[in-house]
Amino acid sequence: MKEKTYPYYKTETEWKALLTPEEYHVLREKGTERPFVGKYTMHKEDGVYSCRACNAKLFDSRSKFNSGCGWPSFDEAIPGTIEYVRDTSHGMLRTEIICTNCGSHMGHIFDDGPTRTGQRFCVNSLSIDFEGED
Repeated sequence: MKEKTYPYYKTETEWKALLTPEEYHVLREKGTERPFVGKYTMHKEDGVYSCRACNAKLFDSRSKFNSGCGWPSFDEAIPGTIEYVRDTSHGMLRTEIICTNCGSHMGHIFDDGPTRTGQRFCVNSLSIDFEGED
């Protein structure tokens, strides 16, 4: 099967040069950072969260909430920015969330959110950056 390509393309060598080893592990190898240690877990400023790998805007701060799960949580993504992929790794059935611009791993989405959407986008802090409102 042909590997999917994304608008923002880099070779694995280029990704390794661009990202720290920890970022590469999460974004390109579908890793997970430890819970409750991420920079954006308890972050509360107004602005936009973007993909750490390609800078595509993914989540508005108004969709962020404290889920208590140990990772930044959002109840919706900016439309068209996230790809949803069935994930059966680790003996579980989950839905992986991927940046549609570069194909980087963000985390997973669950249907247990407490807000009107009922969704919880569970995102690794290492997968995102933040730009505050002026």
